[in-house]
Amino acid sequence: MSEWQRKSPLEWQTYVNKEVKVTAAEKHEYEGWVLTIDPVSANVVLVKLTEDGKVCVSVILGHAVQEVEIVNEGDDETKERLAHLFMPEESRAYGHEELEKRKSSLKTWLETNHIPVTEQGESQRTLCVAGVLTIDPPYGPEDCSSSNEIILSRVQSLIQGHLASQ
Repeated sequence: MSEWQRKSPLEWQTYVNKEVKVTAAEKHEYEGWVLTIDPVSANVVLVKLTEDGKVCVSVILGHAVQEVEIVNEGDDETKERLAHLFMPEESRAYGHEELEKRKSSLKTWLETNHIPVTEQGESQRTLCVAGVLTIDPPYGPEDCSSSNEIILSRVQSLIQGHLASQ
């Protein structure tokens, strides 16, 4: 097991949103911004942001990582850009305040109708209904996810009705 794989998730977290140079097996070198590090496999997900707005994503397998050197600290603009790379287009159309307002309105409406709902996730952005269904931003019917198709269908209908009444 390499020294990189022995690090804890808190140690890996210090590399997120920073530009790094990764030396891997057979002296292969990769450069880019650390988007995330898988806490189980220690795989590193690097993103290269090109001048023409394109994005190149690389995954370096954790067992191959020999050394990670921080090249540049990320500024707020870079952190924001990285955070929104894989966000659906619909949720990009809403500002942070608008998404919070939509989430709060839907949560209050569900609670008023005696539907158990909690907030979950690192940034409390996802709503969880009865522990079996999640609703992600921007909190529309198409943003629901559940393995139970009956509950999924019913909650989607309720949300559609809620949005129509606003």
